[in-house]
Amino acid sequence: MVLNYIWIFFFLIAFIIGLVKLIFFGDTDIFKLMAEGTFESAQSAVMTIALPLVGIMSLWLGFMKIGEKAGAVNFLSRIVGPFFNRLFPEVPKNHPAVGQMMMNFSANLLGLDNAATPLGLKAMEGLQELNTDKDTASNSQIMFLVLHASGLTILPIAIIAQRAIFHSKDPTDIFIPCIVATYAATLAGLIVVSIKQKINLFDRVVLSWLLSITGVIALVIWYFAKFLNHTQVSEISGVFSNLVYLIIPVIFIVGAVRKKINVFDAFIEGAKEGFDVSVKIIPYLVGLLVAVSLFRTCGALDYLSAGFKWFFGHFDMDTRFTDVLPIAFIRPLSGSGARALMLDNLKIHGPDGFLGHISSVLYGTADTTFYIVALYFGIVNIKKTRYTIPAMLIADFVGIVTAIYMSYLFFGNLR
Repeated sequence: MVLNYIWIFFFLIAFIIGLVKLIFFGDTDIFKLMAEGTFESAQSAVMTIALPLVGIMSLWLGFMKIGEKAGAVNFLSRIVGPFFNRLFPEVPKNHPAVGQMMMNFSANLLGLDNAATPLGLKAMEGLQELNTDKDTASNSQIMFLVLHASGLTILPIAIIAQRAIFHSKDPTDIFIPCIVATYAATLAGLIVVSIKQKINLFDRVVLSWLLSITGVIALVIWYFAKFLNHTQVSEISGVFSNLVYLIIPVIFIVGAVRKKINVFDAFIEGAKEGFDVSVKIIPYLVGLLVAVSLFRTCGALDYLSAGFKWFFGHFDMDTRFTDVLPIAFIRPLSGSGARALMLDNLKIHGPDGFLGHISSVLYGTADTTFYIVALYFGIVNIKKTRYTIPAMLIADFVGIVTAIYMSYLFFGNLR
């Protein structure tokens, strides 16, 4: 229901702004640009996102099937079960969805985006099997999606790589701000959903897990900052993430061999699901990306940025951050759009100035909220998303504010 209103809003706002530009400013090309943008976005949804996703989905759903038959997923669910049983009380103990969710969170944590999506979609399908009202998002699905979209990561490899491409003198210096900002977003999302679902975060098990996770993140930050130079941080992050990317399927395969399972047949069985899943999400991707394209090409994001600059300018504040706010605005809508804006800022302002740094941190703060809702709920035909989107947007807001604060704290003296 919320996506329906947002979709209508984007179309109407874009059309109204286009009319104003045409009638009052004589911009005869505005509707041409908007129309071309819709064609490009529709094509991109299929050719750039859905089709490449077929291969990725087939690969990781094949690995997941091996892991399931080898018992690896159930083993993982038993380890995290006490914690997840508190956060997801509707999910039975040792249910496969627990292990699938944990795999998804682990992939996100390590920056393994290609692995995270198939694992997350598999987890959502597992949760849908437990959902008694198939049209309405369950509490467990909402909690999972909010935590997933908060984007907690300790290895922001993709952003570091992009900064290195633009010849940054110090591509890894956004490491700590990104971790802190994504962790703040995750905690905010967890708290909001827990309050709504009456989950006791002060439960001994929940609190011990949260404190342990906080301690691990703090330890990683401390070790990387104190004992490694920036080149070593980049090298270790890249090697570690790629090692994890490969070691997961190896562990699954070894476990399957020990149980005398036909590994390749199991892989093929899971991989066949990849095509079906990718085809199902195409209509949702096309609809969402076309609406986002209209909203962007009509100039609405530029007006939002100018409005914030005018507003904050009245408080005698440093308003440099408003120049990169379009990244924060478009990030919940389109990952590729936000990435394009970040790369444009790195190109124009340089990767080592304040705007280059804050652009990088903002891009790495959260995930594509509306894209994720359309993708994950679309695959299981959820129509009523309840309070999912408001909770995700609150988490995004906390992450954005934290990202801006951390950017000023670390890079505010740069120009």
